[in-house]
Amino acid sequence: MLECVVLIYNTAMTDTHPSTARLVLASSSPYRKKLLQRLQLNFQTVVPDIDETPQLDEPPVDYVKRLSREKARVGAELTSTDNALVIGSDQTLVLDGEILGKPGTVDKAHSMLSRCSGKSVFFYCGYCLWHSQQGELVTGMVPTEVCFRELSSAEINRYIEREPALDCAGAFKSESLGISLFSALRSDDPTALIGLPMIAITMALRTFGLQIP
Repeated sequence: MLECVVLIYNTAMTDTHPSTARLVLASSSPYRKKLLQRLQLNFQTVVPDIDETPQLDEPPVDYVKRLSREKARVGAELTSTDNALVIGSDQTLVLDGEILGKPGTVDKAHSMLSRCSGKSVFFYCGYCLWHSQQGELVTGMVPTEVCFRELSSAEINRYIEREPALDCAGAFKSESLGISLFSALRSDDPTALIGLPMIAITMALRTFGLQIP
C-alpha cells in the first residue's frame, strides 16, 4: 500500500515557497533520473554522499525512509539556492527477513537469483521531498511484492549473460528482461520497483503547486 505523510508547515506564499522552487533529484541513479524525466519537468541532479550502513536492528522500512530523508537533506545542502525542492529516494530488497543489496559481481548475482527462485521477496522504496529552506515536507514508502518462479541454473545464467543487472538490488531489471523471472508482481506503483515511486512523487509535487501534467 502506498504510504505518504505530508508534514504541515506555516508559511506565506513567498519567493521561497515550494511551488516556485527549483526541482532537484538527489541521486546518482540513471534509473531514477529516467523515471523523473517522464514528468517533462526541468530538474537538476546532485549526488549526495551519505553513509548507507543500516543501524543496529533497524527495520527495512525505517532504513529506506531514513536514507531517503538523508539523501534529500544532503541534496538540499548541495544546491546553490535556498529555494530548491529536493527528491530523495532509497530502495531495499528483503528476502526471508534479510536485506540484500546490489550484487556487484556475476557470481553474487547468480547466488542472489538462486536464493530468490520460487520465493516471494519484498522491495521497499522510500521517498522524501525536502525544501532547502523549510526542511522535510513529504515522506513515504511504497512496498512491492515480487514472486519469482522456479528458476533453473541455466535460466539464471542466460539472464545474467543477456542483462547483467549488477547495479540493481535483486540482480534484475523488472522494466526489461527481468520480468521473465516472475510469476507475479504486486504493488500500488510499478515504478517503485525501478527505484522511484512516480505515482507518489507526482501526488506530492502537485500538493506543492507544480502542474503535472
